[in-house]
Formats: sequence, structure tokens, C-alpha cells
Amino acid sequence: MKNKADIRWTYILMILTLGLGACSVMDPLVGSSGKEGGGWIDWDGEAGWSDSAEPAAEGVAAGADSFAELPAAEPPVELEEAAVGAVKLESEPASGSQAPNLRAGSVDDNAEWDDYLLYRLRFTEWGIDVHDVDVTGRHTITVSNAQGQPVLGAEVTVLDENGDRLARLTTHSDGSVLFFPNAYPESDLEKLEIVVAKDGREVSQVMDREDREHAVTLDAESSTQPVRLDVHFLIDATGSMSDEIAQLKENMIAVSEQIEALPSNPNVRFGMTIYRDRGDLFVSRTFDFTPDVAVFTEELARVRADGGGDYPESLNEGLHNAIHLPEWRGEATVSLIFLLADAPPHLDYAQDYDYAADVFAAAEMGIKIYPLASSGLDDQGEYVFRQLAQISSGKFLFLTYGAGGAPGDDTTHHVDDYSVLSLDELVVRMIEEELAPLTFSQ
Repeated sequence: MKNKADIRWTYILMILTLGLGACSVMDPLVGSSGKEGGGWIDWDGEAGWSDSAEPAAEGVAAGADSFAELPAAEPPVELEEAAVGAVKLESEPASGSQAPNLRAGSVDDNAEWDDYLLYRLRFTEWGIDVHDVDVTGRHTITVSNAQGQPVLGAEVTVLDENGDRLARLTTHSDGSVLFFPNAYPESDLEKLEIVVAKDGREVSQVMDREDREHAVTLDAESSTQPVRLDVHFLIDATGSMSDEIAQLKENMIAVSEQIEALPSNPNVRFGMTIYRDRGDLFVSRTFDFTPDVAVFTEELARVRADGGGDYPESLNEGLHNAIHLPEWRGEATVSLIFLLADAPPHLDYAQDYDYAADVFAAAEMGIKIYPLASSGLDDQGEYVFRQLAQISSGKFLFLTYGAGGAPGDDTTHHVDDYSVLSLDELVVRMIEEELAPLTFSQ
């Protein structure tokens, strides 16, 4: 089991949901995607959620079926022979729990670009293994309509001089996307074209490589009314997280009203992917989006954290499934993944997904990733988490500590000039910032 910090993760999850809850009436829970009630997408429903009854062969078969259905990327050829779908119901958490006054910092590496480039240079000197991407030479493309409003969910395609597609991206709530020409070293980048489309409208313009900021005007609606918001929790479910996950059901209902006070009053849905590691009872399980906090909480309360015999975990597979398995609403939706973990991905599996490829899949779908790091995340993990945030246009979040490991304002991560708030204030601010560019159009 990993040597995890003695921080109660349920409080992290609880406070995250301060900005992410809105209860609504819906159909009963179903076991397949495409329904309002969500459901476990990659579980066959036959073996139950007990870790004591399933033969290993059945679990492997269920896992193989789920990989056969994954779109957009090649699945692993082999997986460890681990039983799948083993989560058992925990007892109800004790009432009256008090969350510590957790504090957290955040850095926006895209806003502090020069600092991030210096961090990349220093990290290279350390010789730590990662799947690096050359993000130098970054371009920002911003799409707005004739009224000057940002266009959410516009499809941005970058073509080379032969008309071949280099990148396809989806604009975020501020109308922006990031393009990294140096990530395509084999392509001829002397003459690039930007094509932007939404609602049957399309415009194109030549990209000047000397200009890193590109403004495009498209005759399209800014966003839906109300704004749609899809929030997916990607949760490390190994080791010491058992008690914390079991207690989250109680906390979810208690904090579900905060988002209703936000000016944009978005239409919210929740989903989750839980992951462990190869050799555990399961590697990854995904629960599809639901607008009902009570249904989501009921399923989350069944999750028991276990396994994770070494330090790295199967974050690669968890991230891939979080991006590709749920039915994201996509166009005209603010799409967010909150990654809750304190360990880097395994990079030594011969046949595995690649976080450095899937973060580009997230950018193509308009999904921002907000990794939240707890105590114990090493330098490799920090770099990977910051890659996921930077390339997807998210931010890197991290708990801060004081004397004796109590909540405070200090961190061991390689960040400067970060602001510190209580964790609930910080996460609510992240949500407000995502929705703010679209608030004026309500």
C-alpha cells in the first residue's frame, strides 16, 4: 500500500462538491450509458459489488468487453488478470464529522507562461521519466461572435499547407483553445490555416506563425441558456481512502445548494471514474453522468478503497476511461475533470494508455482537467499533473500545509507566487471562473 498522507480525503471530496452540486428530479438509476440516471458503464451487472464471490475469469471477461467498446484510441493488447468490479457497501458514516480547515493553492501555468517554461527546463535536468510534450511555441486561438461574446463549444481545426489536419480542438467558456505547433515535429508548419465551425457556420483564416494570439469572429450563439456543466470526478481509490469515500454520501447532499447561488445557475451533471492498479480487484470503473446528486452519492458510498501495492497507480487507464466512456454533452457544455490523487501514473507498463495522448483527446473534446495534489505527490507526479492542467487549459491545485502537517500556506511543489485560500473557497472560485465568461449572456 502506498505511504499516503494522513489527510482525510473525504473532506477534499466534500469541499470540492461545494461548488458542484444541484439536486434535480430524475429517472431511477440504470445500468447503461445514455440514460438520465447514469449507471456503471463498464460493469456487466452480473457479479454484484462484492469482493468475495467473483471468479477471476468472469472479471477478466467483463474488463475485456469494456475495452472493446472504447472509442478513439487503441486499447491495451493485454491486461493483468485481475478480477473486475469489486466494490462493497460500507457502513454509513458517523454523523457530526467536522472537516479541518484545509487550505490549498493553485497555479495557472498558462497565465504564468515564462515561469512554467523555466520549470520545464529545470525538470529536464533532473532526468525524471515522463511522457513529455513540446509545448513551447504555444498559440492561443480565441473565438467570439459579432457581439463580442465568447463562443463556447466551437470546433477549431488547424490545417497544414497541404490541407491535412494537425489538430482539432473545442473552445472553452472564454472562447479559447491552445495549439502547440512544436508537438508536431514531422509536419510542415510554414503555412497553417485555422477553420472554426459551430451551428452550421464556418470561417477560416491563415495563421501567422509570428503572431501567437489569434482572434476569430464566428456568427454563432455564445452558449446555451442555462449554461450546461458536466463535472467528472477521477478518483484514486487505492489504500487509505476507504473511510473517506464511504463518508462522502452524507456530505454531498449537505453541500448541494452552493452552485444555485452562482449567477449563471448552470444545468449540472455528475459522473465519476474510480481507479486502482493492475493486480487489484479492478483497474478502473466509470459511472456515467447524472443530474441527481442523491443517485450519484448512493453509488459513490458503495465504493471501498483498497489495493495499490506500489506507489504509482493506473492513472493512465483511469484518465482514458474518464475521457472516453461517459456521455459528455460536448458542444456548448463546460466540461471539467477533477483528478483527486497523490501518486503518478505507471509509465512502465508495456501495453497501456498514454496520459500525454489522452490530454490532447480531452482538449479536442473541450474538457479541462483540474488535478488536485495531496501530500505525498512526488516530483514526477507534480510534472504529470501540471502537464494535464496546462495542455487542457486547466489549473494545478495542491493542498498546503503548516507545522506538523496541519493546514497552512506552504508546499513542497515547485511553484512560486501562488495564492492560498481555504479549499472550499478555492474550488468555488474555480467554478465561478469557468462560468463567468458566459454569465453576462443570461
